[in-house]
Order: sequence, then structure tokens, then C-alpha cells
Amino acid sequence: MPETIAISGASGHIGGRVAQILAGSGDRRLRLLGRDVSHIAALPDATAARIEFSDPATVADALEGVHTFFFVSATESADRAAQQREVVTAARSVGVQRIVYLSYVGAAPEATFTYARDHYDTEQAVRESGLAFTFLRDNQYQDIIPHLADADGVIAGPAGTGEVAAVLRADVADCAAAVLSSSEYDGDTFDVTGPRAFTLATAAAEMTQILGRPYSFVDQTVEQAYASRAKYHAPQWEVDGWVSTYTAIARGDLEHATDTVLKLTGHPATDFREFLSALAKRH
Repeated sequence: MPETIAISGASGHIGGRVAQILAGSGDRRLRLLGRDVSHIAALPDATAARIEFSDPATVADALEGVHTFFFVSATESADRAAQQREVVTAARSVGVQRIVYLSYVGAAPEATFTYARDHYDTEQAVRESGLAFTFLRDNQYQDIIPHLADADGVIAGPAGTGEVAAVLRADVADCAAAVLSSSEYDGDTFDVTGPRAFTLATAAAEMTQILGRPYSFVDQTVEQAYASRAKYHAPQWEVDGWVSTYTAIARGDLEHATDTVLKLTGHPATDFREFLSALAKRH
């Protein structure tokens, strides 16, 4: 009987691409998971199921009969770590054998980037479950960097001269598909990065050159960063996440580039300039 692989976030950039890569192979079935199944594309040998991470009953129902679970983390929230522990518990309770979890570079209980602490907690929950696992610890996404700029093209934050080895989401998906297709990576943890690290000032210069409009980077103090974001009236945990995105870069937490993409997929990781060139053509 074909093995069933469940993919959460199946309507998203990463989960959706993973589903497309794995669909129709004939030797596996896919269970495509999302909060709204109407947003999930129909694919060969695949069924869709509703899942709500805040409701463990939906998790158990969606994962019934699943062997391997590609766990794309929940949207950030004040209780995400607790929610995701419940997800792992529900997965184990219905017989899931293996979890491939999409984590974050530098995941640790005292990580500078506050959201990375949730990822560490989830990794620990998976380890404690006794299930087979692989952790893919992603760097910042290249796809997100242009969106850090405001309407005037200014990226402002306390990143200093720190560097980020940003990775393309499509490359992350390719790595996930490779890991899901093999059991040889059980127990492994991979840092998934782009081919080089660069400062946000460099990113702004390359965006200016390739996208054809002016961009710049303004290095704020931490106090300035919090003050400039106060206008959004966001909860403290969320603002902490926004600001620590930059302070993690300043501390060097995201500067290490790896060969993981090449190792897992056989193709080199996409350079930020390549991504920008493709983006410019689309627009």
C-alpha cells in the first residue's frame, strides 16, 4: 500500500511547491492540509483535509493514516509554541511515524530572533515524541527582503553591518521534497541557506540596480526601531519578532552560508541577484 505523506500549508509558497513536486509519483499518496481546503490545488494522488493547529481534534483527523508529516509551522502567535506541541502530540496519537519540520536557523531557547525560540520548542517536542524526524532550519527568505522596504524603498532596522545568507523559498521546497522522498536523512538537522551572505545595505544596492528603482538601508538603534513600529499598535510579542529579525542579523546569527541546497537537491542555491532578475522580468 502506498505511503501517505501529509503536507501542511499546502496552499502556501513552500507547501504548495512541495505538493506539486511529489504529486503523481504513483508510489505515494498525499494528504494536503490547510485551514481552507478551497485554496488547495487539486493534484494527482492527493486529497485535501482541513486542519486548524489551534484545534488538536482537526489535527488528529487530518493525520489519520499518515506515515510522514511535513510540518510547516503555524502563523506566528503568542501561543504558537504551545499549539505546535499539541500538533506533535496529535500526530503521534494517530500513528504518524515521521515528522519533517520546517524550522529556523539558530533555533534555541534564547535565540536573538524571538520567533526562533518557538521553533526550538517545537523541535524539542518532536524529539521527545520518539518519532523519526528531520529538521530543515531555514534562513531568512530572499522573497521577503524586497517587502521589508517601505513605500519609499527604505529598509529600516537595527541590522548594522551584519550579513544574512538568505534563501529562496523555492529552494527550501526543493530540499523538503528531497527529504520527504527518502529516509536517509532521519535524525538530521540542516541549515538551509542561499549561496552567500550579504548586508541589507548590499541588498538595497542590488535591488536598486536590478529592480530599477531606488532602495536604501537605514541602520536604526533598537530604540528607534521600536518607536518607528509603535504606529501599528501590534502586541508586544509581535513587535519583538519584527525588531529581532534585524538584531539577529546584526549579531551574526544568519551569516553562515551552507551547501545544503546543493547537497539535497543536486542544484545550487539561487543567488539573491538571480532572484531579483527573475522578479524584474515578472514585473
